[in-house]
Amino acid sequence: MATNLAIDQKLLIEAQKIGNKKTKKETVNEALKEYIQRRKQIEITELFGQITYDKDYSYKSLRQRK
Repeated sequence: MATNLAIDQKLLIEAQKIGNKKTKKETVNEALKEYIQRRKQIEITELFGQITYDKDYSYKSLRQRK
């Protein structure tokens, strides 16, 4: 899908060099993948401390059943 965007050329060129990418398209696609991955990581870290666990749960007793 063709899309026209006004992207800061200095940022794009720097990202292209740092990422060792041959084309601007590769650079933008990689940047988007990394952005999505980072946002998902942030969502996961926000869950820390919000999940309650069963106090009676024992992985050791479950392993001994086998």
